[in-house]
Amino acid sequence: MLHVCDLHVHIGRSASGRPVKITAARDLTFENIAVECARRKGIAVVGVVDCASPPVLEDIVALVEAGEMVEQPGGGLRYRDEVTVLPAAEFESHEPGGGRSHHVSYFPTVAALQGFSAEIARHVTNLELSSQACRLPAVDLLAMAEEFGALFVPAHCFTPHRSPYGSCVERMAEMFGDAWERVPAIELGLSADSDLADRIDELAGKSFLSNSDAHSLPKIGREYNIIEMEAPTFAELRMALLREGGRGIVANFGLDPRLGKYHRTFCEDCERIARGAPPVLTCEACGSENVTRGVLDRIVQIADHDGPQPPAHRPPYRYQVPLEFVPGVGTVTLNRLINRFGSEMAVLHEATPVELGQTVGQKIAALIVLAREGTLPLQAGGGGRYGRAAPDDAGQLDLPGLG
Repeated sequence: MLHVCDLHVHIGRSASGRPVKITAARDLTFENIAVECARRKGIAVVGVVDCASPPVLEDIVALVEAGEMVEQPGGGLRYRDEVTVLPAAEFESHEPGGGRSHHVSYFPTVAALQGFSAEIARHVTNLELSSQACRLPAVDLLAMAEEFGALFVPAHCFTPHRSPYGSCVERMAEMFGDAWERVPAIELGLSADSDLADRIDELAGKSFLSNSDAHSLPKIGREYNIIEMEAPTFAELRMALLREGGRGIVANFGLDPRLGKYHRTFCEDCERIARGAPPVLTCEACGSENVTRGVLDRIVQIADHDGPQPPAHRPPYRYQVPLEFVPGVGTVTLNRLINRFGSEMAVLHEATPVELGQTVGQKIAALIVLAREGTLPLQAGGGGRYGRAAPDDAGQLDLPGLG
């Protein structure tokens, strides 16, 4: 059975209003995430990555005690029999050489999460806040997560800030040693895709995850995975990431990397995004070395191959521009689409061009079709600024089937 999964969503505030992720929206609470996935997004499994925070743990326990969340035999929390929430924790490792990187651990039960939270508290300054530095190298963080039965996944692996390849090492083996074999998957991040990652040989045996890293409710599902599992549980996800028993990731849906905030090198002095052939490591315009290195530029810099060398198990990566990036799709239009088709996933995968045109008009419908087919013209992002859709470059927007 196929399940839509977004396994990296942040919490902005606890139910009592205590801050968790400072840069995330206030309405991004544990329960609101479950409601958004079930009622608007059409997501079957969501990973919430700030659950080791004590106020979030309090929210989780309260929901379980009230019967709103039910722990499943295979692991994970079922919300009103509509969506499975996987409690997870993202922490920042500190490598011996000074590099820092983020990693997500997914837990099967509330008890396992509570045990991990108590243990990690010995290594952080403020456990209540999201993605805290834990003063441990990644290999020790992996070992701690495994003590509590967790799945461990390096997060947004290529971004220039707080990532393994972007700010720590050229090869994961330098960070994990022999323990690298125990890591089942990596998260690509918004500025990379499978073709880029498959230029690096040591990733051939790993599953790739494309997740939203959402800091607001609307951004949930801007990247997601289609995963073959018999049930939406932690145990089934483990089997899928390890590609056991016929389970596995069958497709990654994500942004064209050009839409990511760090796709190309960005000059911090003259604020220019690199346009030349990668790797661009100094500013093309002013020659400054004060640059934020782009994901594409970093991957080309360290790659084993000039092009992708995908293993046989690698599923397709489908470029899909989220509805929030489509010009003309504001809150009112998005609500109209969801009211008509039931969820964002239904708009992106099921609605016909004619039905879209009847709902939002031919011009916006044409842009939605281009977006979900991955053919909407784009301008690359960099330096913390998202790329953007450039429909003026699309030419005639009247597509077959819209008339």
